[in-house]
Amino acid sequence: MRNRFDLAIFDLDGTLLDSLEDIAQAANQVLVEIGLQARPVAEFQTFVGDGVRVLFQRALPETLGNEALATRCMELFERFYEDTWHNRSKPYKGINELLNSLETAGVAVAVLSNKPDSFTQKCVSHFFPETRFSAVLGHSPRFPRKPDPSSARWIGESGGVSSDRIAYVGDTNTDMKTAVSAGFFAMGVAWGFRTERELMESGANAVYSTPSELAAAIIGRNPL
Repeated sequence: MRNRFDLAIFDLDGTLLDSLEDIAQAANQVLVEIGLQARPVAEFQTFVGDGVRVLFQRALPETLGNEALATRCMELFERFYEDTWHNRSKPYKGINELLNSLETAGVAVAVLSNKPDSFTQKCVSHFFPETRFSAVLGHSPRFPRKPDPSSARWIGESGGVSSDRIAYVGDTNTDMKTAVSAGFFAMGVAWGFRTERELMESGANAVYSTPSELAAAIIGRNPL
């Protein structure tokens, strides 16, 4: 029988990769560098998800009206994150098994992140070397960042997969909005950076508690 979906597109941070501490460390180095106090790591759960610029708009609202400051923060972040991106980050428990089960079942997998593309490529290559992703995209001038659906639709179209056969998996309201805008099935994960309530209010068709539960839903031959 046919799988429920032919393609699963995954967000990276907070979905496949537990990366909050490394992101927070680099961002806090930026804040200290410009003479401010570091923020608690837990606060970055609500700062991340929409790219580096928005991260600093949330952590440092002064960047909203100061382009020079925003640019400096982004440049400093990229410099510091170059040293921290792999220090404490790791795949969530069960993620490698999830990806292996999808590949075995014949479901294509892809990554779409608002993390800068260079770091997205590094993280995917380093932490998931055994997985054959059909596409890996981080944020770049090539596409607007999520929740704009352009990049998500490009992944589906380049793989020749119709929207009703694509699942989009993520942990934030941005991810769910991306899925809804693209016409994909929106799958939220409860182990990431945001709450189940946020995911459901942002259009999630369902929220899953474990990678094995998610795998069963993606592969499942019965309608969800």
